Amino acid sequence: MQAERPDVLVVGAGVIGLSIAHRLLRAGRSVCVVDRAHPGAGASHGNCGTITPSHAPPLAAPGVIRKALGWTFRPDAPLYIPLRWDPDLWRWLWKFAGRSNQRDWWQAARAKADLLNASRQRLQHWIEREAVACGFESSGLLYAYRDAAAFDAHCAAHAPLAQLGIRFEVLDAATMHRREPLLRDAVAGGIHFPDDACLRPDRLVAELVRLIEADQGTIRGSAEVVRIDRRGKRVQLADGQWLGAGKIVLATGAWSPRFAADLGVPIPLQPGKGYSLTFERPASAPAMPMVLRERAVCVTTWADGFRLGSTMEFSGYNDSPNPVRLDALARGAQEYLDLPVDRARGEAWHGWRPMTWDDLPLIGPLPDAPDIVLATGHGMLGVSMSAATADLVVDRLCGRDAEFDAAPYRVERFA
Repeated sequence: MQAERPDVLVVGAGVIGLSIAHRLLRAGRSVCVVDRAHPGAGASHGNCGTITPSHAPPLAAPGVIRKALGWTFRPDAPLYIPLRWDPDLWRWLWKFAGRSNQRDWWQAARAKADLLNASRQRLQHWIEREAVACGFESSGLLYAYRDAAAFDAHCAAHAPLAQLGIRFEVLDAATMHRREPLLRDAVAGGIHFPDDACLRPDRLVAELVRLIEADQGTIRGSAEVVRIDRRGKRVQLADGQWLGAGKIVLATGAWSPRFAADLGVPIPLQPGKGYSLTFERPASAPAMPMVLRERAVCVTTWADGFRLGSTMEFSGYNDSPNPVRLDALARGAQEYLDLPVDRARGEAWHGWRPMTWDDLPLIGPLPDAPDIVLATGHGMLGVSMSAATADLVVDRLCGRDAEFDAAPYRVERFA
């Protein structure tokens, strides 16, 4: 039976929180997970399910601010920042702009690559060991380009990835069409990342829930945390109930900044709204996951469906879907692929990704409260980074030495 006061209370039942809970249970700790909705209700549900060491390059790259400004009045742009009065957002953007240089880009890319590479291998080993039925495939991933100049520029920009242990090959148009016959004729070329993979994220969440419950862990949905007492190591729920634990892990994604005052540390995250459309699988579907680069649309195919996703919208916690951005996913796919995409027949989703201005997650204990640990800020890469993040957190809580350097993700870097 679950103890009334568990060893660890995990706040947040997305893929990060559930992965941490599962590994803590296997390490012999009693665990309770609480979530404001239900497991996988947020970004863990609607993402494209790609496992992408290829995404190590940070968003804060030289020239990205100029490009974003050019998209200001384009609601269908891959990166959209509606003009409004939001001091927190503008401070975040100022910090983000300050990182858009070659030195900081390389520093962040190295730290992201370390986490992504470690997580990629651990995730596959764990899925095979536990017989996790989530549609995992070591499929690789294709970047497709229609613009020859953009293709040439990105090929040059990706050259440093080899130093980070990320393999890739540049493909001309003819080879791209042989690899993916559904591509339209206007494709200029592409980049193949053989070590990327994919899975179905909702199935991964369901399997994590199954494993946690089999190991006598507790998961409580509809349990919104409204206050954290860090000295008492307890949290207050919206119904007034207090829950205590020996240690607390906050894996609250885009909602994490709400607890900054309680924790006494800055949590400079912005909610980056993403969108996806999910369809039944047609007779012909892409052979492997793809990113349609100029439109920034990700395409993932599973045995029973396919999904179009991505885009980034900084509109705060505005929960209203933007149909223009959903339409942009469908139009983008049709520009590149001979694929039936009727937006009206797809399952539409939108949700927030927790974005830090240095594009690195926050993983580690509070500076003055080591029994409270943050695991948030993974941006668009929560699934990709989940296994290594869980191991870093569990190693810390169980007093074990980490297998790789956790310093780049420390919480106090924002103090």
